Formats: sequence, C-alpha cells, structure tokens
Amino acid sequence: MLLRLYREKLRPYSGQIAVIMLLQLIGTIASLYLPSLNADIIDKGVAQGDVGTIWGLGVIMLGVSLVQVACSIAAVYFGARVAMAFGRDVRQAMFDRVNTFSDREVQHFTPASLITRNTNDVTQVQTLVVMTFTLLVMAPIMCIGGIIMALREDIGLSWLLLVAVPLLLVSIGSIVIRMVPGFRAMQTKIDTVNRVLREQISGIRVIRAFVREPQETRRFAVANDDLTATSLRVGRLMALTFPTVMLILNASSVAVLWFGGYRVDDGSMQVGSLMAFLNYLIQILMSVMMATFMSVMIPRAAVSGERIVEVLETESSVRPPARPTPAPPRRGVVEFTGVSFHYPGADTPVLSDVTLRAEPGRTTAIIGSTGSGKSTLISLIPRLFDVSAGSVTIDGVDVRNYEPDELWGRIGMVPQKAYLFTGTVGSNLRYGNPRATDDELWDALRIAQADDFVRALPEGLDAPIAQGGTNVSGGQRQRLAIARALVRKPVVYVFDDSFSALDVATDARLRAALVPSVAAAAVIVVAQRVSTIRDADQIIVLDDGAVVGRGRHAELLETCPTYVEIVESQMTLEEAA
Repeated sequence: MLLRLYREKLRPYSGQIAVIMLLQLIGTIASLYLPSLNADIIDKGVAQGDVGTIWGLGVIMLGVSLVQVACSIAAVYFGARVAMAFGRDVRQAMFDRVNTFSDREVQHFTPASLITRNTNDVTQVQTLVVMTFTLLVMAPIMCIGGIIMALREDIGLSWLLLVAVPLLLVSIGSIVIRMVPGFRAMQTKIDTVNRVLREQISGIRVIRAFVREPQETRRFAVANDDLTATSLRVGRLMALTFPTVMLILNASSVAVLWFGGYRVDDGSMQVGSLMAFLNYLIQILMSVMMATFMSVMIPRAAVSGERIVEVLETESSVRPPARPTPAPPRRGVVEFTGVSFHYPGADTPVLSDVTLRAEPGRTTAIIGSTGSGKSTLISLIPRLFDVSAGSVTIDGVDVRNYEPDELWGRIGMVPQKAYLFTGTVGSNLRYGNPRATDDELWDALRIAQADDFVRALPEGLDAPIAQGGTNVSGGQRQRLAIARALVRKPVVYVFDDSFSALDVATDARLRAALVPSVAAAAVIVVAQRVSTIRDADQIIVLDDGAVVGRGRHAELLETCPTYVEIVESQMTLEEAA
C-alpha cells in the first residue's frame, strides 16, 4: 500500500528525485574519499615529514569536503521541497475523495478518523519521504562503498565487518519487528482520542447541563491513558535502538584498534590505513544505523499509508452518472415513485414503497413520529443517499442521471441541524450564491425573520460567525440557514424540520413571508409541529417508513388515525379544527 501510494504521488516529481539521487551519490562518494585522503596525509606526509604533501593533500581534502557539504545541503533542500509537495498532494487527494462520499461512507470511517488520516497519517508518510531523501538513499551507497574502501585499505581486518554488520542488523531487526503492532495500535488509539475530544467539545453544553464533567474527564483519561501506555511500549523499544547501535559501534571500534594495533606492530598495516579502516567501519555501521532508524519509521508510515489508501480507494455509493442526462428546463417537479431504502446490513427497510409528487407553487409537508423515515426520505432528493428501489425524479429526470452540480443547483436545502461556517454573516449567506448582492442578502434575511438581529449587530453583514455558528442562538442559526437557502433561489426548497427552534409567532411570520418568495418553486417541509404544516397543500403522513395518509389537514383529521394521534399529542381536536 505504501509503495503504491509513493509510486502514484511521487511520479510528477521524478525529475527532482533524480537530481536528489545524483546529489546524494556525489556527496556520499566525496564522504567516502575523505578517510583515504586522511590516511595518505598520515602515511605519506606526517610519517615522512613531507610538509608539501600535507598541504597538497589538505587542499584536495578541503575541496572534497566542500563538494560533500554542498551536495548534502542541496539534496536536503530539494528533498524537503518534494516531500512537502507530496504531503500537499496527498492531503488534497484525500480531501477531494472525502468530498465525494455520501453519508454512508462518512459514517463508515467516522469524521474523527478521517481528520486523523488527513493530518497525522499524512504527516507520517511525508516524514518518511523526507528521511528517505536525506538518509535512506545515502545509507546503501555509504555501506557498500565503505566496505569496498575498507577492503582496499586492509583485507586482514575484514572479518570484523562480517561480525559487526550482521550483529547490528539482527539486533535492530528484532526490535523493529516488535514495534510494528504497536504503531498500528497507536494510530487507532489516536482516532479514539480524537473522537472523544471532538464529542466533548461539540457537546460541552450538554455535558455541563447534566453535570457530567467528572464522567467525561474520566472517559477522556481512559482513552488518553490507553494511547499513552501504547506509546510508552513503543517508545521503550525505540529507546533500545540507539544504545544497541552505540554498543556495537564502540565495541567494533575497540576491536579494530586492538587487532589493527597488532598488524601495525608487525608491519602488515600502516597507521594511516588503520585510521582509515576505523573511519570506514564507523561509516558502514552508521549507514546501517541510518537504515535501521528508517526501518523504525517505515512500519508506522506503512500503517498510515494503508489508512490513507483505504480512503483514496473507497468509492462513494453515490456516484456521478457516466453519461449525464441533458438538463431539462427548471420547473421544480419532484416525484417519488415506489421508493424503498435500507441501510447496508439492516434487516428492515427505512422506507417502503413511498410514492408522492411535489409541484411548483405548492407546499408538500411530511410528518410522522420519530424514526418514521422523514429525514431519510428527503435526503434522497439531493442524493445524500441513493434509493434501494424505485426512483426519485426532478423535472422528469432521475436524480441519479443528473450532473451533480446541476442537481444541487436546483435544490435549496435547510438541514435539520443548521450549520454555519467560520466567517461572517455575509459569507455564510453567499454560500448559497457567491454573486448575491447585499440587497439580495438583506431581502433573504427579511423573509427569514433574521434582519432584525443582524441589523442589531455592530458589523451587520460583516458580523463574525464562529465554527458551527456557536456564537448565535439556535433560532438565529436556523433563520440564517433558511436565508442561505433563499439566496440560492432554487426551484425546489427542502426544509428538514427547519422551524423547530423558532417560537410559534416567529414561525408563523416566517411562513407567511415565505409564501410569495417561493411561489414559483416546489416546497417540501418536514416538521414535527402540526401548526407548521397545517396550511400545506398536501400533507404526507409516514409511519414506519410507509405512507399511511395523504391529503390536506382537514381531510386527514377525518381519514388518518396516525395523523389524529399526532395532532392530539400537540393540541385538542377543537384547536386543530
């Protein structure tokens, strides 16, 4: 998974990667040449008292050092640029993919996990790219080149390489193998901490209202301690790597000096060659250490890569049509024909054989008890879900055959939970129509009964709105959401219990103001309050996902027992009549 992700996302930067590889090759070769020059200075210059040789080789050594430093700096610079571009592309790809998801896919992954995957997981794979260009590319070149150069200096000590290198590989490898499951568990536990924290921040008012702070503190502490314990287990293993490497490195250095000293003493080896061999051994072991350090990072990045690819390869259950139907004239006729819907794995359908028609200039109301399928039904209009059976059409074309932008452009939806974005009142209203003028915004606010409180704000349309609209009341948030839909001027208005936070008087004024402004559009209203929908041209009564009543308010009082039960739970029959 990780290799495939790198192969796909790094392909556009293949030219820069080739330059990085070349720079690292030149820099590493220069680094390998330095101990040999140092040996010549000692053996041919210092040992023989030849100052000219010392100066000449010293100048060459300085030049090689400058080349090595320049190449290393350039390689790190270009490597960092490629890695940052890679991270940007992966985040953008994940964002674009998530934007295509229906509610089904979002709930499958959960919002908390999607956020973690697009932040923490991307950071892990991006960091591995940086370290690959700075360390991993250099490690095999230095290891192989160091072995060749060490053998060139003295073959008699080569058996030390056969002991030190495998010992280091086995020691670090055994640690890394034990770390992989820990890294996989850490990512899952980060998701859990993210989810708990997100719930507590979003539900802080409920938590305080029910005095649940101690319980929620304990719940977060459990998730946090679980992550901490896992991190500590992995951290302890990581902490073993550096001491292990240093132990083997220092023991090998002592062995080289010990056995090399005997070879120098019997004349088989010169002092400069011994120092060069020691430097090459250190370089070889350091390259192995770099590779093993990278191997510590690879398992965590591999887990993150799997999680990223899982999102990128998940296809939305709501897909755009391969050949969209040409858009018909905008009239606003919505028709459900034999519609059924069930969630994956559910035993019973949420909706069963629902048939209804909403026409321009008429208000169609949908009412029913909690869990009767009202919100699910209207979610089928903008294709938040696709029907399991039957069809939903707008202006005679199945919604599944519309180009998505064309479909959504015909619908102005006010969801059950009014959500506002960080920005201003004006920017939130222009979410429905970016080209709307200030006069159009004020007109929409007037119809939505929101102009009074917006005018009372010192900044007016430029008044700031916090994330989710948490700095305004629930009723104000709903009215701004309604105004946002009105600014769009669609041919189909869908109000999903959008008047529930309004008092009865404001509800009545808003509905009265809506009538002339939406006269040319089809209006579909989901409501719990009978007073909100009693004047509708058509009322659809749902019970357990099936239509059990259809007609106007007065007719349903005579013909639909389910509707009568709903009315009696809110008012007397005399008041309803």
